[in-house]
Amino acid sequence: MGEAAHNSHPSRPPHLQGEELTTWSGLATVLEWLPALLDAQLRRDADLTHFEYGVLFALAKAPERRLRMSVLAGYANSSLTRLSRAVTRLEGRGYAERAVDDDDGRYTLAQLTDAGSAAFEAATPGHTALVRQLVLDALTEEQRSQLREISESILAAAGPGTPWPGTGR
Repeated sequence: MGEAAHNSHPSRPPHLQGEELTTWSGLATVLEWLPALLDAQLRRDADLTHFEYGVLFALAKAPERRLRMSVLAGYANSSLTRLSRAVTRLEGRGYAERAVDDDDGRYTLAQLTDAGSAAFEAATPGHTALVRQLVLDALTEEQRSQLREISESILAAAGPGTPWPGTGR
């Protein structure tokens, strides 16, 4: 935490402790464990990383199954370089292709192919089952609602950005 942020709450101790530490360490553990579990399932069952699945998801939900690379990078809070590497891997498997944006030639589009759509559809049931098992089924309906609100608050505090479609933001 920067000095300015620390000074904005002078009565707070400089280190997390008590309820703050318990809350943060629980979330930090989820942030470490959940991506690894999701990645392992997708790699095993669909030969995709969770990041690649997210790219396929965004393209599958986009109009005409295509988006500007810069928009995809914004969804993933990713650098264009990381996104480009992922799209290159997807292109190599025939799941995506790039094209110049007809509306503005300065932009590159990523487009989902029919094979990519099929791969996304094939990967989704296993991924969905794991998300339900690890997150949704572990919570009551009220807790799921609270988690949505909490996620929106954290995303808002994290600053401007364009989260994945369907996040409610």
